[in-house]
Amino acid sequence: MPLTDRPLKVAIIAGEHSGDILGADLITALQAIHPDAVFYGIGGPRMQALGFTALFDMEELAVMGIVEVLGRLPRLLQVKREILAALMADKPDVFVGIDAPDFNLPVELKLKQAGIKTVHYVSPSVWAWRHKRIFKIAAATNMVLSLLPFEKAFYDKYQVPCTFVGHTMADSMPLQVDKAAAKTELGLHPARTVLAIMPGSRTNEIKLLAPDFLQAAMLLQRQFPDLQFVCNMVTDAKAAQFNAIKQQLAPQLDITLFIGKARQVLLASDATFITSGTATLEAMLAKCLMVVSYRANWLTYQIGRRLVKLAHFSLPNLLAGKAMVPELLQHQVTPQALAEAMTPQLSAERDALLAEYRTIHQSIKCDASAKAAQAILQVVKNDAVPTA
Repeated sequence: MPLTDRPLKVAIIAGEHSGDILGADLITALQAIHPDAVFYGIGGPRMQALGFTALFDMEELAVMGIVEVLGRLPRLLQVKREILAALMADKPDVFVGIDAPDFNLPVELKLKQAGIKTVHYVSPSVWAWRHKRIFKIAAATNMVLSLLPFEKAFYDKYQVPCTFVGHTMADSMPLQVDKAAAKTELGLHPARTVLAIMPGSRTNEIKLLAPDFLQAAMLLQRQFPDLQFVCNMVTDAKAAQFNAIKQQLAPQLDITLFIGKARQVLLASDATFITSGTATLEAMLAKCLMVVSYRANWLTYQIGRRLVKLAHFSLPNLLAGKAMVPELLQHQVTPQALAEAMTPQLSAERDALLAEYRTIHQSIKCDASAKAAQAILQVVKNDAVPTA
């Protein structure tokens, strides 16, 4: 049946919190063009609030690390089989896999082979390691939507269809941030420096990074007694996990804990200890100075360090093309090292670094969701795909 005679059907799989945000913004943009469109697949609460039908809980896919995935592999394979069967039977007009490449790309390949158009939203880090994966991406997708400009340049080199859409966070966050107003909004003292402790949204990240972040905060409190400490957790369960660690290692540290207010916390914070990932981009856009850390299961790290050949691993540094923010990896993550890396950012001149933050912010502020929606609709219509 022609698309003009029925609602547009869009299947989406988003694998974690950041994917839920992107998915919700994409659904909103597509609904503006096709108000009666039907959306279903795997997605989180933000997507579901817009009418998205979740066939599986998004938490099923929220696992990271080679070793960690092995323990969940039977269930992941079962979910993959069942979602593929459902999509093959229903035949959506387009499938959009949001991030989660290890799960989504095999799904996309099967669907594309069955004649269903596929789009992968958020490029895998193919530019960082295992470059030959780009041929698998080309086989599995009709279009890749990249959030960052250096990603599109890599795809162009291999003549794989890719559209640079920018990042929704850059669209939604201000170029200039009123830190005092943001602090007041959260009930913090507007004139005092705020340091955020952001060990991540996954259980394993909190387990591996929160202890060192908390102990580093105690060291800094001795040096900067006027500091205000804040933390955000994505759920009450994660907050309970964090509080248990705090009670054991830093019971006297005064931390204001928020649930589900990551952006507001970063906007109010002058600096943060933060885990590597999308959150570092959000911190940069919030004009929050940072020390970025990453620690994984020992075996995951040993495998990863042999595969990844990058001078930097945090998004702000990758976008800047230089060591703009301090990075600590695996064994480097200690309370002393964290405190030493943070100290200059709490006392040195901020203006030059914040000016760099704003320049990068402007370069990825492109009305991303609307641009992504248009690219997806062009794939649906089978027009000449965009390359801009």
